[in-house]
Amino acid sequence: MDFDFLMSILMIVGIDIVLGGDNAIVIALASRNLPETQRNKAIFLGTGLAIIVRILLTIIAVYLLVIPFLQLIGAVLLLFISYNLLTGEGEDLSKIQASPTLMAAVRTIVFADIVMGFDNVLAVAGAAHGNIILVVLGLIVSIPIIIWGSKLILVLMEKFSILVYVGSGILAYTAGKMATHEERLASFFEENTFLQMGIPAAAVLGVLAAGYIANQIRLKKAHN
Repeated sequence: MDFDFLMSILMIVGIDIVLGGDNAIVIALASRNLPETQRNKAIFLGTGLAIIVRILLTIIAVYLLVIPFLQLIGAVLLLFISYNLLTGEGEDLSKIQASPTLMAAVRTIVFADIVMGFDNVLAVAGAAHGNIILVVLGLIVSIPIIIWGSKLILVLMEKFSILVYVGSGILAYTAGKMATHEERLASFFEENTFLQMGIPAAAVLGVLAAGYIANQIRLKKAHN
């Protein structure tokens, strides 16, 4: 298997793990009032439909990123997403309500995933660089990890804060690579090849530094 292809799959799986942690919380909140048998159905049906929708949205995003300069805009958005992940300025999960019926729970899971999955869709589309096979393979590989491992990942991220920095770094690196793959700037990057590695590295260092400083300022304010 081609090394770049394998690395891209690992990047997509890593992105799905980092950004898929909230899925377990959404599923738990939406289905917590259902009987045990219906709860399991809601989990598998809701997660299955959400994954299908996410694959379709990601494929659409892959094609949309071909539009001139949209890849560059997507890179900037993904940088903000990686910063928000690091500083905890993410989605408000408290608004997810428990659903009284199976179909209501499934509906909640799917719609919440669509709303909260924008960062995931954008990041995966950027990491795939137009390769639909990568999108599908990456998501398929990450499905069991997200479903059965996301709660563990959330616990580990809360316990070991360095993992949040690692995840944010992966997203920032993806954003940097997206910027260097902008078609309208191809000739510029061919003339300045050092920027093809320099921009992703700068994106990672910039986001991690900004996130660290923001977190330190927030801690100081909390102690005052």
